[in-house]
Amino acid sequence: MKTMKNRFLKTLNILLVEDEIKLSNLLKNAIGDEFYKFSIANDGEEGLKLFQQLSPDIVITDIMMPKKTGLEMAQEIKIIDKNIPIIILSAFSETDKLLNAIDVGIVKYFIKPFDPDELLEYIKSLENSFNQRTIVFKDNFKYNRTKKALYKQYKYIKLSKREKDFLELLIYEYENNNYVVDSTTIKKEIWDEVVSDDRLRTFIRRFREKTSKELVENIKGEGYKITIQIS
Repeated sequence: MKTMKNRFLKTLNILLVEDEIKLSNLLKNAIGDEFYKFSIANDGEEGLKLFQQLSPDIVITDIMMPKKTGLEMAQEIKIIDKNIPIIILSAFSETDKLLNAIDVGIVKYFIKPFDPDELLEYIKSLENSFNQRTIVFKDNFKYNRTKKALYKQYKYIKLSKREKDFLELLIYEYENNNYVVDSTTIKKEIWDEVVSDDRLRTFIRRFREKTSKELVENIKGEGYKITIQIS
């Protein structure tokens, strides 16, 4: 039976940036199946491109690589997402460079060679910090504000950009004590053009079919609401 932390790992999208093909393959074979997704880049430039394409939850990177070092890549990643955990893999001869890693905002480093299980255990330990960015709804739904990702019992629910905007709007209004959002506000905030009531109702019906009637409630004659639970 899976533990809660194993289930947490299954929600994570990991990006490994490592120019040593043997090591990257070893890590993928050793721990890659523990995660929702485990992608590999072979240098800093490719790592930055994949980061922008994949929006990973955690980046694991070597320091010394061709084209762009791990620290240079980390600096650029932190401009895009200052909260993302970045883990450094370093040869013992590169330990002097780890001082610079602190300035970049690296959360952890491992000196090669290391046990992949130690890396896995460290990633498990990040669960609480990830949960602090998570909103809990009714019916076992959780929403990660940083990733704009919705899960039900750790299963990822793929939402369109407009569906994410709709959910973000309901969360924003709820947090500002506007618990029911009327149709006029919804149409104004998530569409750039004039939208009919029928189109809005169709959009919300499909959203609820994809998720749950419990997640977004229809308050007759008033609008729609979500309920945030205290975890």
